[in-house]
Order: sequence, then structure tokens, then C-alpha cells
Amino acid sequence: MSEPKNNIILISPATRLEGEAKISIILDEHGNAKDAYFQVIELRGFEKFCQGRPVEELPRIVTRVCGVCPWAHHLASAKATDVIFGIELPRTAKMIREMGECVHIIHSHLVHFYALAAPDLLLGPDYDPAYRNIFGLLKEFPEIAKSALIHRGYAKKMQEIIGAKSTHPVTAIPGGMSKGISPEEQKEIEKMAKSCVEFATKSFELFEKQVLKRDDTRELIESDTYNLPTYYMGTVDKNGKLNLYDGMIRVVDSKGNEIVKFKPERYLDHIGEAVLEWSYIKFAYLKDVGWKGLSLDNGSGIYRVNSLARLNAVDGISTPLASEAHDRMYEVLGGKPAHNAIAFNWARLVEVLYASERILELVQDDDITGKEYRIPLSEVKSKVGIGSVEAPRGTLFHHYEVDDNGIVKNVNLVVPTTQNNAAICLSVKKAATKLIKNGQISEGLLNRIEMAFRAYDPCLACATHALIGKMPMTVEIYNHEGQLVKRLVR
Repeated sequence: MSEPKNNIILISPATRLEGEAKISIILDEHGNAKDAYFQVIELRGFEKFCQGRPVEELPRIVTRVCGVCPWAHHLASAKATDVIFGIELPRTAKMIREMGECVHIIHSHLVHFYALAAPDLLLGPDYDPAYRNIFGLLKEFPEIAKSALIHRGYAKKMQEIIGAKSTHPVTAIPGGMSKGISPEEQKEIEKMAKSCVEFATKSFELFEKQVLKRDDTRELIESDTYNLPTYYMGTVDKNGKLNLYDGMIRVVDSKGNEIVKFKPERYLDHIGEAVLEWSYIKFAYLKDVGWKGLSLDNGSGIYRVNSLARLNAVDGISTPLASEAHDRMYEVLGGKPAHNAIAFNWARLVEVLYASERILELVQDDDITGKEYRIPLSEVKSKVGIGSVEAPRGTLFHHYEVDDNGIVKNVNLVVPTTQNNAAICLSVKKAATKLIKNGQISEGLLNRIEMAFRAYDPCLACATHALIGKMPMTVEIYNHEGQLVKRLVR
């Protein structure tokens, strides 16, 4: 049990996420939650120290933004530099890059689902917290847990083949790829991708049996506690279907109606970023609707990205098994779009299956082993380059400005967690106000509140960027009794 002090419940640090954050829950005089804040307590400065670098170095540098989603940054950066040098990629290079992005989706989604989300969904939110983790899964579901680790290992190996390094790839460069795919590597990737398709199918069977058929876990997906109708964003191909590497950006409203569709290079026409003094992360919103505060009651342009948001925004999926899984998910959820944040975890399994099938399509194409995978650079053709991909956590934009010699002047990274930040905060607040009544608090209840942010798989290292010297900061000092004794403000 957790006892509130001075009508404040503090969950610090928040658990099972990338980065450092805390949740502050404010209680009223009756012990009911009346407000909650998801606060990120770290910052990084990649946008600043990329300045002054030759732009062709950035695809290698920005992979270090994060060890969880380096591939997405690598590929979005490479696409931005392609624009600066005025290069249209050879088909082989584009295929290899897309394959790398699909492998990255598998690698990231498997670790989130099985290590971060499944302990709640498969073991139950009230399971012993000492074992509500990957070790508990190995105890209760040894075969599927071991298989998850094996297939994440396959994804790691495929990343290593494509990117020369599994975690911080180096092969996507302005103009294409620094290396191609050999016939031997083609066969190896094909074998692992087939296994990933089989494993993704088994994951769906497990989800149906262990989540949908159990009252405590199915209730999480059906409950209004995690329901948040917003706008949704994702990348679509020319047929309106899901594409993780390239296409148009599509936005739909909470009814599924298309609001706008735009090319990635026009993102500034449609995406704005608000700043609130209590967080190091900005709050993205749709300019087409406007920022009207951190609320859905006044028509604010708050939108979501990531797995469920992507599927809400697309017309369907092009690969057969994932298309069936997509249709099954929305059948159970009651139609499209779906708004329950916990369903982001289900949507990740749909995307693992799609990514596995798409890798098979790409690796079985004869052009994947083609020798034309790079175009040499010439002079700078454009002083602005913008690239985007669908990172595991949602739509990612890299925006670079350079001088005549290709030296970087400005960098803007609009990352998925920034775009989800407002919705994460609202999801945490709604869960807290729905669950905390009359001061009754338990560990399982607080875990349910954490599940509200955990469903988004936030990547805080990617999202926290600030210009040096311009970041406001408030430091609060409490004594051993939990009383505020001093507040310092910069």
C-alpha cells in the first residue's frame, strides 16, 4: 500500500519505460484524484551539438540519440540528407532501407510487448510485482517467453546484416547504402523472417487466449479508464495502406474522417509544438485545429501516433496475414478508429506480423541483391532537407538546414513521444481520476495508472531536447516528512 502525503501521490521513478519520469497525482479533500502530471525529468541536446557538423555525418551521429530506436533516426536522417544532395535513391537502396525499418519494428515491438507490456497483460496487473516482469513470464509462459527472446535475437541479427551494427547502424548514407545484400545474406534473412511470421501468429493466439478470454485483462481493453478519443496520424502508401518507410502523412479525427494528408516536407504547416513550464518535453498539436490547452473538452488539436494511431489512420494493410489480424482486432474493439490506449499493445502485434511479411516480400525480390545501391554525392542542391519514417513509437521527422558547404546550421527533431506527450498526460490523468477514490490506494492500482503511459512505449531520451540556456527549470526541495521547504526557479 502507498500512503499519500499532503494529498500528493508520487510515483517516482515511473517503471518499465525508456528514460526518467515521474507521475504526480493530486488528491482532493475526499481522497479522490483530481489531477495528475506525467513529468519528464531528463533532457538531451542533440539538436544543439549537431550544429556545425558536415550534414553527411548526421545519419551516423543521430543513431546515438537513443539505443532503443536508433534505426528510425538513422533512416529519417539519411532521407533528409538525400534531399539536401538532390538524390533519388536506386530501387535496391530503397528496398534495403525499408527492410531495415521493418526489422527495427520487430526488434522494438517484441521487447516492448514481452518485457514491458506482457507482464501486465499476460500475468495480470495485480500479479506479484517482484515477478511482474520478464522473469515472471519465463516462469508462467516459458515456451513463448523463450521464443520471444529468440526472435528478438533474429531481429538483432538481421539489423546487423543490413546496418553493419545491430544497435547503432552506419550503412544508410546520403545517396543510398554503403553496402548491399549478398545472396548468402538474402537466404539468411529470408529464413529468419519466415520464423518471425510464424512467431507473430503464435503471439496472436496467445493474446486471444490469455488476454481476451480473461475478465481482468479484457476489461482493461474495454474499460473507459483508458479510452481517449483524439486525432490520429500515420504514413500511408499511394493506396492508403500502411507503410513504415515512405509515403504521405495522413491525419484522421476521432470518427475516422480524414482531416489532412500532406507530404513529410510540409510538416511545419500542420504540426505545432507548445511548451509548458513543468515538462522538458514539448506538446505537439495539429495547427489545422489549434492548441487550446491540455484538454480534449475545448477542441484542442491533440493527436496520437504509434501503432494503434497508425492503424487508425490507414485504410488497411497490404500483406495478407496482417490484414486478417488488423480486421480481427477492430472487430473485437468495436470498429475503427479505436481509442483505448491499452490496445496500442495489440496493434504492435499486428505490426510485427506486417513487418515480418513485408521483409519476406522485399528479401524475395531479385533486386534486393542488386549492385546499384548508392549514388555518389555532388554539391549541395537544397539548403533544407526533411525526412520522415514510421518509428516504432510513431511518425518521426528530421529537419536539417545547411549552408552552401553542407555544414549544419539548424536541426529540428520532431519525435513520436513529443507528439504523444499531451495524450500521455491526459491518459495518466484519466486513469488516476477513474481509479483513485476515497484515498484507497494499492500497488496494483498504481500499476494500472502506470499502464496508461506504458501503453505508448514512450522514449524519453528521444523526446527531450532544449536549446542551451533557454530551458526553464523548477527545483522543489522536500523534508523527510514530505513538506515543501524550498522552491528554486530558473
